[in-house]
Amino acid sequence: MASTPRPRGSALGRGLAAGAVGTAVLGAVTHADMAWRGRPASSAPADVVEAAVRATGRDVPGRGEQRSNRLTALGALSGTAAGLATGVLVSAARTAGLRFSGPGGAAVTGAVAMAATDLPMGALGVSDPRTWTRRDWVADAVPHLAFGMAAHGVLRALEPASARRRRASAGLVLRSALLGAAAGSRSSLGLVAPALTSGASAGAKVLAVLPAVGELVADKSPAAPARTSAQGLPARLVSATGGAAALAAREGANAVVPSVAAAAGATGGAFGGLAWRRWASRRVPDWQAALVEDGVAVGLAAAACLTGRRSRRASTLDGPAPVGL
Repeated sequence: MASTPRPRGSALGRGLAAGAVGTAVLGAVTHADMAWRGRPASSAPADVVEAAVRATGRDVPGRGEQRSNRLTALGALSGTAAGLATGVLVSAARTAGLRFSGPGGAAVTGAVAMAATDLPMGALGVSDPRTWTRRDWVADAVPHLAFGMAAHGVLRALEPASARRRRASAGLVLRSALLGAAAGSRSSLGLVAPALTSGASAGAKVLAVLPAVGELVADKSPAAPARTSAQGLPARLVSATGGAAALAAREGANAVVPSVAAAAGATGGAFGGLAWRRWASRRVPDWQAALVEDGVAVGLAAAACLTGRRSRRASTLDGPAPVGL
């Protein structure tokens, strides 16, 4: 009698396990480097905690050695929290279909863990990574790469077979790029278009369309933020990659390459749409140029999502396909 496969936990549980193992490996590599070079422990984690607390207008209680020990402990705890959070984030991304394989997954996971520690240091003024030497970068990158290798290995080992994804087809990549271009023009379309063409209920679709309608109206306002600004462009990239992941999920495909294509399409759509508005506004009223752009964006989103919906059933009946990027 065949045994029933054991469940391998939720995405949260797998992420916590991966983060815990990765954090342990990172600590081991760091302490091995300290033993090899005879260098002291880094004060950066404690400095980040102190700077973060001061940024809130408070201070770490205690004096002298007691306060220093408390900062050291809080710094270590913050590192553990960052490692666990990284594991959960990467696990959630894999669950959403962003599945890197082999060395690529280890490198990406390590880079995320590295950003989780380095970005707060830069933001709080504890250290400026732009001034680091090559040796500083190596000392920082190697332990985080070890984290990435360990965490990625745990995630792959714990991942159920049912979660595997097929390689993205050329058609899916093209549709993702088109959806990205639509999101670059109208940010809400990246998430709204897949929702409207899914099997969701009528009520859910009505709620999903409201943000798109609101954006179409707000876009005509002179006070609307620039789409290529630090505030406007990230939202378009997030919407585009989220939409690409939704399209990939329809076909049971790996979302890595579609998401890259969507991000590229969103960048092109944002800058291309801005160029169109500037060119057209010198010839016709701006609202007319905006309406043309609305039509193009909606048309691109429809082409991306309706075509994928029609091919969904066929792709699910094809059976197993090679797993990869």
